[in-house]
Amino acid sequence: MSPDVWMILAFAGLLIAGVPVAFSLALSGAVGIVLGLSPDMLATMGTNTYNSIAKYPLIAIPLFILTGLIFERSGVALRLVRFAQALIGPRHGGLALVAVLVCMIMGGMSGSGPADAAAVAMVMLPSMTKAGYPKPFSATLIAASASTAILIPPSVALILYSIVVPGVDLRALFAAGLFPGILAGLALLVPAMLVSKRYGWEGGTPKEGAERLSVRSTFKQAIPALFAPVLILGGLRSGLFTPTEAAVVAVAYGAIVGLFLTRELSLRDLWELLGEAAIISGVVMLIIALAGIFAWAGTMLGTFRHLAEWIISLTDNGVLLLILVMLAVLVAGMLLDAISIYLIMMPILIPVMQHFEWNPVWFGILLAMNIAIGQFTPPVAVNLMVTTEVAKIRLEQTIGWALLFVVAMGCALALVAIFPAIALWLPRVLGYNVD
Repeated sequence: MSPDVWMILAFAGLLIAGVPVAFSLALSGAVGIVLGLSPDMLATMGTNTYNSIAKYPLIAIPLFILTGLIFERSGVALRLVRFAQALIGPRHGGLALVAVLVCMIMGGMSGSGPADAAAVAMVMLPSMTKAGYPKPFSATLIAASASTAILIPPSVALILYSIVVPGVDLRALFAAGLFPGILAGLALLVPAMLVSKRYGWEGGTPKEGAERLSVRSTFKQAIPALFAPVLILGGLRSGLFTPTEAAVVAVAYGAIVGLFLTRELSLRDLWELLGEAAIISGVVMLIIALAGIFAWAGTMLGTFRHLAEWIISLTDNGVLLLILVMLAVLVAGMLLDAISIYLIMMPILIPVMQHFEWNPVWFGILLAMNIAIGQFTPPVAVNLMVTTEVAKIRLEQTIGWALLFVVAMGCALALVAIFPAIALWLPRVLGYNVD
């Protein structure tokens, strides 16, 4: 067998053996280097790992992770929930609607699905359980809604996509993700409302003695949270700061909100969050760094080119091949995190995308929607793992509900695939280059 085949087999074998993705990438890359190039070329591993993370836009990733943690600790999620409850009022499926809306707004602050899921689940699960919603349903709905965080800007996944795919404007990606993210949230909301009404969860009249929330007072409390996405997106649109600088602004704004407005964040808490963000970011950066070895070996051996040529040879029908690619990414999303998928699959998919002349911004949004579905689809569903842990239930209990929401978000994905303007209209209106 050729060295590139050995490299792919080594990667698959290491993953099956339970070796973490980052080390599987590095070790299989080393196998490819030794068998296909020369053992002396192992000396390039240090350079390749450094070059993989020595990119200015990557600074935004740890900063947006820190932003999500700060807003979670600042009591922002609770204030958003109370405002949404006051706005929607008592109705069948009201809390389900609140959960989806709050997840989407929180996604506009953190850019991370698991962080979004954790913040909203801590606040929403007790009240949804008290209102009669089964825990498996509530945990799955929150996990699915939180997956929109990798579509709605700022998105850590889209930041990485803009780095991996040359020539793609991150601002255009952020703008392109907004409407598909909203569409995905609405798609989840439809079955959630229908099921709530079908089973009579949460009646349409308030219970006697239940707290009546004022829209005006809860809106005032939620203003700092609601202003965060406006600040980030408004600053990007006006040219006041770059996407990387937007991450710095988001951290500073979150700290001000927590320390001086909600006053639920202390300097000691902020110091602890810096450490927590550093740990999470370290894991992300380790994957990116060690993936550089795999990427360099695959490029030198021609592995990615061979795989791309094989995919292109499957069919001349671009639509059929797009469907096959989406299915492959969906399966990968069930097993791997978004960062690993981009680093592993994009070197293969970029030549395919160029061959069929797919719009790179539109294609990036389709990939993100696919990966979002994978975040709440067992067996490895990072968002669902978070919410089931909060709910104290087993992951297996959520499979039926997860399939329902997979179909719902799959319909949203199909609409964006059939009508690219859903993603491309806004960046074109804003004057970004998407062609």
